[in-house]
Amino acid sequence: MSNYLPLDPLLLTELRLAIMSILIQTEEADFVHIREVTGATAGNISVQLDKLSEAGYLTIEKSFVGKRPRTSCRITAAGEVAFTQHFTALKSYLPKD
Repeated sequence: MSNYLPLDPLLLTELRLAIMSILIQTEEADFVHIREVTGATAGNISVQLDKLSEAGYLTIEKSFVGKRPRTSCRITAAGEVAFTQHFTALKSYLPKD
């Protein structure tokens, strides 16, 4: 019997994990900030945000600041749990002292 915990397949991609890492620290971040921190393209970020949103890991709010559109992302309680469980699972693969 293995002591390995299951990893969250949704959080195995670098960009989705980076987005969740940003949001777990800040609770909320706008699209521009996520793009600047990750260096990913706007199109790739949009796709990954949609996947995380569909899973219930984050919420996306679109608004305007003056005439400029603003997309803001916020981690959900389910997202926090998934992120924490994923890292607990990763730790189960490390050697025990």
